[in-house]
Amino acid sequence: MLLSCMYPDMVEAGCDEAGRGCLCGPVACAAVILPPNFECEELDDSKKLSEKKREKLRYIIEDNALAWAVEMVSPEEIDKINILNASIEGMHRALAQLKITPGHILVDGNRFKPFHTIPHTTVVKGDGKYMSIAAASILAKTHRDELMQRLAAEYPGYGWEINKGYPTKAHREAIKKLGQTPYHRLTFKTN
Repeated sequence: MLLSCMYPDMVEAGCDEAGRGCLCGPVACAAVILPPNFECEELDDSKKLSEKKREKLRYIIEDNALAWAVEMVSPEEIDKINILNASIEGMHRALAQLKITPGHILVDGNRFKPFHTIPHTTVVKGDGKYMSIAAASILAKTHRDELMQRLAAEYPGYGWEINKGYPTKAHREAIKKLGQTPYHRLTFKTN
């Protein structure tokens, strides 16, 4: 059972990313503020859920959240500032898009940079502990997967509709055979 929040007397935003370990495509970062009384037993870390379940939960989260935002950080920017900084930058952009300013930020992982003057807490494996982080993980994952489906049609042969840009054996073989696309991250080892 996931915890609803760390500080019940504050409006909390949960943040997470998807696509950090991919060879191509953007990193997707999400921020979500859930209502204080939000309940959803199916909510969990996006990596533990089937694609069908994530899609179902995406719409539940988007319909019920007090505020949510998803931002993409391009492969070019990832190559320029590195994946950790790109993930933090994307979370900052998502937080800036929220129509409600949170009083506290919960971040999945162990690294984050202050966002304005809002206090934050990093939580290792937070997407399996707090509902707002789990919700952010689902939105980041589903929005990124949707984009990778579109990019797969633009660049067939890499299997992005299945591997979503992660470094599978088939994806690496496709890079050897077809070369890199403009969506590949140049600073990531592809072989």
